[in-house]
Order: sequence, then C-alpha cells, then structure tokens
Amino acid sequence: MSKYCFGVDVGGTTVKLGLFNEDGDLLEKWEIPTVTKDGGKQILPDIAQSILKVMEERGMQREEVEGVGIGVPGPVDGGGTVHGAVNLGWGTFSIKQELQTMLNMPVEAGNDANVAALGEVWQGGARGYKDVVMVTLGTGVGGGIVMEGSILPGSVGAAGEIGHFHVNDEEKEACNCGNHGCLEQYVSATGVVRLAKERLADEGTQSILRGTQVTAKDVWDAVKKGDLLALEVAEDFGRYLGTALACVACVVNPEVFVIGGGVSKAGNILIDYIQKNFQKNTFVGCRGALFTLAQLGNDAGIYGAAKMVLG
Repeated sequence: MSKYCFGVDVGGTTVKLGLFNEDGDLLEKWEIPTVTKDGGKQILPDIAQSILKVMEERGMQREEVEGVGIGVPGPVDGGGTVHGAVNLGWGTFSIKQELQTMLNMPVEAGNDANVAALGEVWQGGARGYKDVVMVTLGTGVGGGIVMEGSILPGSVGAAGEIGHFHVNDEEKEACNCGNHGCLEQYVSATGVVRLAKERLADEGTQSILRGTQVTAKDVWDAVKKGDLLALEVAEDFGRYLGTALACVACVVNPEVFVIGGGVSKAGNILIDYIQKNFQKNTFVGCRGALFTLAQLGNDAGIYGAAKMVLG
C-alpha cells in the first residue's frame, strides 16, 4: 500500500499545504486563508478540515497517511509545543496534541524557519549535507539550524533566531522584537531599503536610486549596474551579515549556509558580499563553510514539514 504525508506551512496571511508520497514527490499543493481573529483559534481546525477534504476527494484512508508535519512562525520545542506566535495570536500550547486529536493521525511540529531549512536539506539547495544553517532574508530575517540531518530547536524552539543578533550598539530605532541594533534592521528587505535611504539623505551622492520608491530589488539591481551608493549599501549589508554568520559558524560549525527569502532573488552577488566578510571574521577552523542559494522558494516549508514526518 502506498504511503503519503502532508506538509503544512502556516504564515500570517495564508497556510500552504502539500501532499507528498513517501519518496518525497509533491503530488498536490494548495493554500487556505490564515484566520487570526479570536486568538487564531480557527487556524488548526481549518487545517484539519482542509486535509480531510483532500483525503476524501482522493479516496485516501487514514492508514495510508504517515502523518502531518507543520511549521509555524514562533518558537516550537522538540515536543511540539509552541511558545507563542504573535502573528497568529497564539500563546503556549501543544500543536502536536491538538492537531493529532483533530486528525486522528501522527503530527510533528516545528518553527517555520527551522522547517524550511530541513526542506532545503532534503530536496533543495543544501541537498547532500547534514549540518546546515539557513538564513531567510525577507521582510524580517529568519534562521534555521539542521545538525546531523535533524532540526536543532533549542530548549523552547528559539534556536536559529539569527535576525535578532545584536550587531549595532549605536542604533536608536527599535527592532520589531523591542531590542535595538538587531541584524534584521540592516539585512532584511526593509533593512536594505533603510540603509539606502540613509545614504540618499546625503544630497551630495549621485545615484540612479534618487527620485524612486526604493525597494531592496532596486538596490541590488543598482549594485549590478555599478552604482556607487548602492555598492556602499551592499558593503554594509555584507559586513553585518557576514560578521554575524562568522559568529554562528563558531557555535555550530555548519558545512553550508543556505541563503533564502525574497532578497536572495538578487542571486550570487549577495553571496560575494557575505562571504568575504565571513572569511575575514570567522575562526580559521570554520572557514571551509560553503554558501549557496535556496532552491525551493515558498515551498521549502511544506517540504520540510513533510520530511519531519517521513524521517
């Protein structure tokens, strides 16, 4: 009898779901809205209902399903308990137990960035490696750690929160987390734009970015064209992120860093700026770490969630 599993990636706006076979082939994927009202109490029931509907449409029996993996935007410990997910309105509770009860099948849960990292290890940019750190550069900065092929969650699931490394003592503006000078404030999509606008405030600097609604893509496109102001922003970006990852390497000594998220669409030029600062600042024993771009895009989360179940 063929075996299947479901991978679920919960975001603040939509929930992505995927049906996989036991060989890791994605057979079907779809999305449902993330209903965050009333403390997000409808999110798990909606997920369960959506999975059961697909099973019914395909004539699948529960015995054919190995289980469901789920990644969520908050710290999740090794036992499947989420310790708060602000964007969803969740407090602390066992996702594993609640969803298992709704579906009557095994459930594995993890932090979304960690789960995405596992997906890249399984079928993406880090395939073939066992010790991996993934950095996701989007509106914010996420991180996931995979050691010996398994997610490293930490005591309450907060391991890999690379975006909240403290990197600047002089920062006056608060990060979304409430601290000041977090890495996220400089190398996320919004951080890159912020660095560019700070330099654009100097009227004496010529740049093709002047007179535009600057986006992170605009900045990296300008870097590729040799724009001097954009090149300075890229140097700042690389210094912040490369130095932070040099510290990460001294702690977990990964084989490879995977760079993902919307900002990574700029391509290998990002890696050039990150890697030179990494090499300059990390311990000699860690300098062999490779850098690569993520390959699974928005599907990394559902792949990683499925892998948690398939083992």
